[in-house]
Amino acid sequence: MRLSVRSIIRKRLRRTRPDVHKGDFGRVFIIAGSRGLTGACRLVSTAALRSGAGLVTTGAPKSLANILARDSREAMWIALPETASGSVGLKALSRATSFLKHEDVLAIGPGLSRHPSTLSFVRALTKQSQKPMVIDADAIIAFEKYNRLLKKLKAPSVLTPHPGEFQRVFGVSPVTEADRLKAAEKAAKEYGVVIVLKGHRTVVASPRGQTYINLTGNPGMATGGMGDVLTGMIAAFVGQKMDVFQAASSAVYIHGLAGDRAAKKTGEVSLLPSDLLDELPKAIKRIVGK
Repeated sequence: MRLSVRSIIRKRLRRTRPDVHKGDFGRVFIIAGSRGLTGACRLVSTAALRSGAGLVTTGAPKSLANILARDSREAMWIALPETASGSVGLKALSRATSFLKHEDVLAIGPGLSRHPSTLSFVRALTKQSQKPMVIDADAIIAFEKYNRLLKKLKAPSVLTPHPGEFQRVFGVSPVTEADRLKAAEKAAKEYGVVIVLKGHRTVVASPRGQTYINLTGNPGMATGGMGDVLTGMIAAFVGQKMDVFQAASSAVYIHGLAGDRAAKKTGEVSLLPSDLLDELPKAIKRIVGK
């Protein structure tokens, strides 16, 4: 499916009309970060912008939002009610729900924390959401022992677990490449969500039986923060009118391609998520052409 992914990217991301405006390329609402994990906010929001999103707003705990706003030149920020430990809490539900009504896609999870109130917030917000969602990291853990709730999500959704998160939510620990493919396909069909099972040859599976196995990427990408970049990319592509399976497959491909380009400069050992962000424009331009 490699060639068809490149075709989708060219078709959906190429900007051929001169009379476009920022609203044409999606409003992305990101909920991320907690005390000590502000880097996740920067990575996911920058990745969304680098991937063509028209407008990006990140909701972060109130005590962190002002700090993040001073550091940001492009993304917007809103402060959300927080727990005593500095994570977004259940009291943020009303504000987050209200803001989401005017957005095109929700990305939730990077650096969010596993505070009980935070995980309750995730389950409540995703249950109410009418907008497509990308559910990552700590937001995935919110569905441990609650995976039945995934079947009740109203909007098309993508889950991006690494193998450990996949096991915690779905009770399966796939090891071989065949096992990974089978497990991702089964979970996607049973729970009605797109599964991005990360790792060597990341698997993307949809509830409709579509499957993509990615061939880009390298071992240097096995470091914290790479998944945050992928989450922002998927959300940005959904905002640009890709369906959730197309967005996930396309983002996984370009994510790996950018990682391969970056590794040629830094080497795999020294590769950082920020290096990936620097290479995203070139990786996208290589496919889109401009």
